[in-house]
Amino acid sequence: MEREVTEKVGMTITEKILARNSGSSSVEPGQFINVHPDLVFANDATLSSVIKIFETTGAEKVFDPDKVAFIFDHGVPSKDIATAETCKLTREFSQKMGVEKLFDIGRNGIEHTLLPEKGLILPGQVIIGQDSHTCTHGAWATFATAMGATDVAVALALGESWIRVPESIKFNYEGEIPRWVSGKDLILFTIREIGVNGALYKAMEFTGPVIEKLSMSDRMTVCNMAIEAGAKNGVIKADNTLKEHLRISNDPSFVHLESDDDAHYVQEHNFNVSNLSPQVACPSSPGNVANVEDLNGVSVNQVVIGSCTNGKLEDLRNAAKVLKGRKIHNDVRLLVFPATQAIYLQALREGLLEIFVKAEGIINPPTCGCCYGGHLGILAEGEVAISTTNRNFVGRMGHPKSKVYLSNPAVAAASAVMGRIARPEEVVNE
Repeated sequence: MEREVTEKVGMTITEKILARNSGSSSVEPGQFINVHPDLVFANDATLSSVIKIFETTGAEKVFDPDKVAFIFDHGVPSKDIATAETCKLTREFSQKMGVEKLFDIGRNGIEHTLLPEKGLILPGQVIIGQDSHTCTHGAWATFATAMGATDVAVALALGESWIRVPESIKFNYEGEIPRWVSGKDLILFTIREIGVNGALYKAMEFTGPVIEKLSMSDRMTVCNMAIEAGAKNGVIKADNTLKEHLRISNDPSFVHLESDDDAHYVQEHNFNVSNLSPQVACPSSPGNVANVEDLNGVSVNQVVIGSCTNGKLEDLRNAAKVLKGRKIHNDVRLLVFPATQAIYLQALREGLLEIFVKAEGIINPPTCGCCYGGHLGILAEGEVAISTTNRNFVGRMGHPKSKVYLSNPAVAAASAVMGRIARPEEVVNE
């Protein structure tokens, strides 16, 4: 959609980042530009295809080894021979290319949580990842987007890639977030309102007083699922919350990246969330969303707490608040996936893992696991799971006749106790 301009119009956060990275004073939606990524990364699930394509380019080295990261997170530890071979190939390729940011077993984690944890994601960067949930890093006021194997391979070789500048949609959230409502509920509600194609190839910019009060953990969750609305990227401005999180309060180089007052948006949505209930995405779409209280007759066989969406320390703490001193239902399996080794260790120190084990849950290594139907919790025919993951497509977590519901960690934990989809208030008296 072309905008009619009679005088200079301000830019959105996304446009500012792309303009600065491409060496332009300004950019406009629909414009094709070349960007120079600050980080290119890929994971074990598809790295072999990237490496094979890279080798056909004739490049002898990656463009900059310091701006490349490879993460083992999907099939960790190696779940089969094919995964083991990919990991072996990646180790050899990394050594040959001089890539030191190889996050192998024991130093690994789910990529979208691990990379910012390692200080590799900073405001204003352009991030290219070979995983659809690369948009998570928009919580750091970056332009972070996913690309396929060919584009990632070319970016590794050339250190640049082309982008069509996306139009921006502003999502403004007002009110006070109710107890047990989190970033997961905000984004599920948003997708419920606009649909899974509602932001197709758009930049989803999340703003307003509710967003400003969100923790970095919740901001990551909100941006993580922008792709489920078809977005090119999700983004939140660089503010004091981010500044404090990065512990650079005295760094004069920190840029408070935010949109200009006269920036152009193709759409604007305003939501008051004061009366929002926890949201649950029903089979088989992240856009098929209902209030949790409307689903209390749905029995579950498996509960999953983890993933790039909700495997962070704050997520584990929220689940533990519900599960502390309780046991899960006899007919339920509870699987917990801390997103990184550091989160695993801190959860251990805080006694969170003990709470999960005493509740008769299973603690898994930092991995995507069953989120994508890979391993460690595949569903059988007819089984039902409620999960803190981001997708519930047909067969996503196993058998095509299984069903997956998506929720926040507190709802998932309450459901594990009750044996059915449940509100946290049914379990915790506060």
